[in-house]
Amino acid sequence: MTLQLPEKPRRYFLIDIDTQRDFLLAGSDTCIRNHRKVLASIRRVMAWARCENIPIISIAEVYCNNNGGNNTDYRLDGTDGQKKIRYTLLSNRASFPADDSDFLPVDLLQTHRQVILHKRCIDPFDEPKIERLLSEVQADEFILIGVGAEDAVMATALGLLQRGKNVRVVVDALGSHDMREAKLALRKMKTKGAKLIVTKSLAGVSH
Repeated sequence: MTLQLPEKPRRYFLIDIDTQRDFLLAGSDTCIRNHRKVLASIRRVMAWARCENIPIISIAEVYCNNNGGNNTDYRLDGTDGQKKIRYTLLSNRASFPADDSDFLPVDLLQTHRQVILHKRCIDPFDEPKIERLLSEVQADEFILIGVGAEDAVMATALGLLQRGKNVRVVVDALGSHDMREAKLALRKMKTKGAKLIVTKSLAGVSH
């Protein structure tokens, strides 16, 4: 059943990708470089989204303990590390586990300001629920923040662009494990049509 969408497309949707403790808090072996500066920008963008009543689609990498080829101890379902950073959560939210179904409530986007969708892979479009939601939702522009610039963020941006969506990527609100690969990813996203911006141009100056 088709999702119920507003009569007019929303101006923006914010998509935050893998903003989880394992990636963004010191002490984890998978913590990104320069995490403090990235966290400050992510926090500022989330505050802007709250103030401007921007709906948020959150994507989180979560594995089951019995996930076949996954031998890592990170982002396991139910662990502290897989949880999202506190200030990336809104009170009015709905969360959905990753499975092979694309079922979503038809009134999902009308009743919740934040939708959290789990994925078991790098590319969110490999998950049926995420592929359906990002393909059907309408907006003038999709704004991307999160981790990692060289893999999940790039896959999200390119997937949206391939579906005819307008994309802005907030470069100082992106984390990465490989700076060289992240720079190449940003060039690729820009070449394919994404606009690259910084937090200040989107949300102003925070004191």
